[in-house]
Amino acid sequence: MYGLTQLGVMHTAISLIAVIAGLIALLRARQISLRNTLGKVYVVTTVLTCVTGFGIFQHGGFGKPHVLGIITLIVLAVAYVAANTRWFGRASRYVEVVSYSATFMFHMIPAITETTTRLPLGAPLLADAEAPELKAATGVLVLLLIIGATLQVRRLRAQGQP
Repeated sequence: MYGLTQLGVMHTAISLIAVIAGLIALLRARQISLRNTLGKVYVVTTVLTCVTGFGIFQHGGFGKPHVLGIITLIVLAVAYVAANTRWFGRASRYVEVVSYSATFMFHMIPAITETTTRLPLGAPLLADAEAPELKAATGVLVLLLIIGATLQVRRLRAQGQP
């Protein structure tokens, strides 16, 4: 199906659950947090997305998608530590919120890449993952993350967060 292995289908399904949970959390609460069910679903499915992604070698061996999976797991760990310890001091809440938002952006990079290089079937929008349009899309995602993180930090400050 769409050139995906069984693992690829499972990985895609799990990642879609993560993206939907993350999007709803961001729209409802303006943040992803383990303090609610959507946040928990997002984090668990994001971890599962990374783990299942490590077994996919569609384009050869270990590559950029695998590196992004490792970075995502590290940033999730940073967010968890920030939420559950005072290791980051007064910045802990900010680190938590911005880190979870960053992982959401990390989901969007392969989502856009895989969608545009696979669909429509037989005539994908882009030839491959190295297309210049994907670099531009990644730049837009980074810009959206910066804007979103700025708004999140301002909102936390307005709520009286340190």
